[in-house]
Amino acid sequence: MKMKINNFMWAASILLIFFLGSCAANLELRKNQEEAIRNFGEAYIREGDYTKALGKLLEAEKLYSKDPHLQYDLGLVYMAKERIDLAIHHFKKAVEIKSDYTPAKNYLGVAYLAQKRWDDAISCFKEITGDLLYVTPHYPLSNLGWAYYNKKEYDLAEKYYKDALKIEPKFAIALNGLGKTYLATGRISKAIATFEKAVKNSPNSAELYLDLADAYRLSREYKKALDAYNKVVEIAPDSPLAVDAQKEIKNLH
Repeated sequence: MKMKINNFMWAASILLIFFLGSCAANLELRKNQEEAIRNFGEAYIREGDYTKALGKLLEAEKLYSKDPHLQYDLGLVYMAKERIDLAIHHFKKAVEIKSDYTPAKNYLGVAYLAQKRWDDAISCFKEITGDLLYVTPHYPLSNLGWAYYNKKEYDLAEKYYKDALKIEPKFAIALNGLGKTYLATGRISKAIATFEKAVKNSPNSAELYLDLADAYRLSREYKKALDAYNKVVEIAPDSPLAVDAQKEIKNLH
């Protein structure tokens, strides 16, 4: 009887090992299939076809959902489709799976900015600024500046914009934010100098020219303001920015 029990246990152990090995092989196969489909989705993201990208990424998620890169990609697609709630869900999942996934944390913060959840965004970006291996730290620093600007904490906004510019002096987003901060605190000449530097580095940005034009108008440099407003219309003739610029042009005539 004892011999039979031992033989049964031995056979059961062999079956269990075979079963576990089969499961592991099946999981590895699903992971490989998921990665291949995710790569197709990422190709569509690069082409700007977010609908096809979403289809592929959701197909990949059915095979294996615990890939942080897949969750990050889904977040990016939902951001592009302006479904910020879903983007936040997937960026969070990416970070839950891979706690040191800094790009996902950054975009989670960006999504919070889009929802005007300034304190949640600040929490995300401050985590990233402590990551010495993150290759583009001027982005979260600038995002911190924008969050504090919207909280009307202008001293902190100025600090973080300047920190970003220490790393990347030509970073137009930080220059624009710093210029806005100067305007909000009544330092118009500093705002003009900052916006002028920004448009020099990014001469095709209608938004920068509009901010520069507004600063010229506030300083009563009306000829320069008119030229800058016209530049907005030239760069982006069919945009809401151009509509705003044309209103100001009429007011200046």
